[in-house]
Amino acid sequence: VQLQASGGGLVQAGGSLRLSCAASGRAFISYTLAWFRQAPEKEREFVAAIRYGGGSTVYADSVKGRFTISRDNAKNTMYLQMNSLKPDDTAVYTCAGATFLSENYDNTDRYYNFWGRGTLVTVSS
Repeated sequence: VQLQASGGGLVQAGGSLRLSCAASGRAFISYTLAWFRQAPEKEREFVAAIRYGGGSTVYADSVKGRFTISRDNAKNTMYLQMNSLKPDDTAVYTCAGATFLSENYDNTDRYYNFWGRGTLVTVSS
């Protein structure tokens, strides 16, 4: 499975961006998909996940209420709508996937077995 992230860029604080993650393969509906991010000199952290099947979602506390994760199974694509962006959101954002991943693990990067290339989001103050 290949994932391709896009949509990053430079935005002012308070602005919005939408990231996309396109996936190959025929089993898209069976994937739990997530966004992780890594800021300079920081550890990679979980941002949001959308589960296989019914598509329930989970968010990191730092983005809850500002970011929305969604998926279009017909287009094999996942999205991350980011509103009210802050300078602290500056990072490389990477999408990841795993087949039939338990919701107990969907905020933990080591349980994801396919990853896309990151896309840089820079939020200026």
